[in-house]
Amino acid sequence: MKEKYFMLLIILVFLLLSVTLFKEKKEIIQEVFQPNFTFPFYKENRKDEYLAYKKKYSLPIKQAIIEVNIGLNHAFYSNTTPALDINKITMLVNKYHYVEKDYIPDNLIEVNNIKINKEAYDNFKELENDIKKEGLNIRIISAYRSFNYQDNLYNNYLKREKQSIVDTYSARAGYSEHHTGLAIDVDNTILDFNKFYLTKEFIWMNKNAHKYGFILRYPKDKERITGYSYEPWHYRYVGREIAQYIKKHNITYEEYYYEFLDK
Repeated sequence: MKEKYFMLLIILVFLLLSVTLFKEKKEIIQEVFQPNFTFPFYKENRKDEYLAYKKKYSLPIKQAIIEVNIGLNHAFYSNTTPALDINKITMLVNKYHYVEKDYIPDNLIEVNNIKINKEAYDNFKELENDIKKEGLNIRIISAYRSFNYQDNLYNNYLKREKQSIVDTYSARAGYSEHHTGLAIDVDNTILDFNKFYLTKEFIWMNKNAHKYGFILRYPKDKERITGYSYEPWHYRYVGREIAQYIKKHNITYEEYYYEFLDK
């Protein structure tokens, strides 16, 4: 009798192990191979990176894939490559993508001693006219910046604070989105731009900027993805369709780019 029960126990253990292994294998198949069919941005040669990153941060597989494609499994300013979509409104410059020192964007115009992409400015003027109808004021205080301008700005910050702090609020030369001519810093003509979040103009921008093709480029609680602290005064022109999608889904431009535009 003892031998009979012992054999039954062995069979039961074997069956339990088989079910467990089958379940684990099924989950692995679903996570590793299904994205290849479900997500067009899945790259088979990065499968191991996706799984390691997903495990490290306990992310859904889709988010893990997007963040690895962004480059977030590497330190900022490492594993860098040239800017993407150069001279398009979808251009991506960040801590993984740079422009050369002598790069000058196409379609720059100068308005009140500030250079800016013409399409971005035309849409900003429409925004400006509409916000004035609400009795509010907004102006651009900074847009296009050359490599040398950004280099001087960044190095001046370094004289006051250590690099790890400066990197949270200022871009290194060549990695600044301002170099594209598509990024703008704004204020309400009264308060310093650092206090823009306290203004009625900011409330209006938060509700309406996307309608004109602008996104809040460095949102609150997205620092891990953008690499920058919250900047309520910094907006980026990406076009109306993209801006509206980003606003609706509460994502960063990096997330949008690597889900829909990365080739």
